[in-house]
Amino acid sequence: MAQALKDFTLDPVGWQPYVEPVRLDEASEAQRDALKVTPSNRKISDYVLVLAHDAEMLRERTPLFNDIMYAKGGLSRGERELGSLSASVMNHCIYCAYVHATRYIAETDQREVVEALYADKDAARLPEREQAIVDYSIKLTRAPHSLDRSDTERLHAVGLSDLEILDLIHAVAIFGWANRLMHTLGEAIEG
Repeated sequence: MAQALKDFTLDPVGWQPYVEPVRLDEASEAQRDALKVTPSNRKISDYVLVLAHDAEMLRERTPLFNDIMYAKGGLSRGERELGSLSASVMNHCIYCAYVHATRYIAETDQREVVEALYADKDAARLPEREQAIVDYSIKLTRAPHSLDRSDTERLHAVGLSDLEILDLIHAVAIFGWANRLMHTLGEAIEG
């Protein structure tokens, strides 16, 4: 049995479900239909196969997730990943943090931003634009009721448009939800 992980890493991370994933060869027609639209062109993950127990929910969740994370225009893909990474670090979701850290690095080649966020969490010191995105994402994750106009103005000051800010909010919000599902449905393990 693989070792459960307790800390953030850039080494490969897996995810072990507590709930048995749907087996593709035994999936109902509704489950197979819901699984047709996956978030990537890779193998269908155990996480998605666990979610397939509720085919109707999965059929709605996947297109929403894809639109938030992969839509053209608005916030860059790397910055969506940075917002998702920030939420995942604050929620201590090791699996999601790993996934979004590696995607952020692939998009931006800024490994040092991830290393600082992993090491110092909400005390990380980053370049101005990244700092504003991380600070906003952390505040949205921890205490959304505390956000006010000054938080939005800070994002505008580093060059984010209203659409980019909305994209950031969507990315952080969906990972507040996804992190909670990952924690309760399974655990991060050595990859």
